[in-house]
Amino acid sequence: MSERTEKKIKLTELEEVKEFVNAAGNCDFDIDVSYNSNRIIIDAKSMLGVLSLDLTRALTVKYGGENMQFENVLSKYATA
Repeated sequence: MSERTEKKIKLTELEEVKEFVNAAGNCDFDIDVSYNSNRIIIDAKSMLGVLSLDLTRALTVKYGGENMQFENVLSKYATA
């Protein structure tokens, strides 16, 4: 399996979730979103899945591919 990249993001508005899920949907690789020490892992391409997460917390995004549009969206919502 290839190296997986891990980044932290924060999504607070519905429009931000939509932008993130749409960008993930354009990728041809798996993208997982989690928080709480990976106890809950959601497919980033699922709008309902992402909306079911606690959006008051930072989310961990793990993926194993490259897509510039997706990287740009991640950068936009990256946390320190």
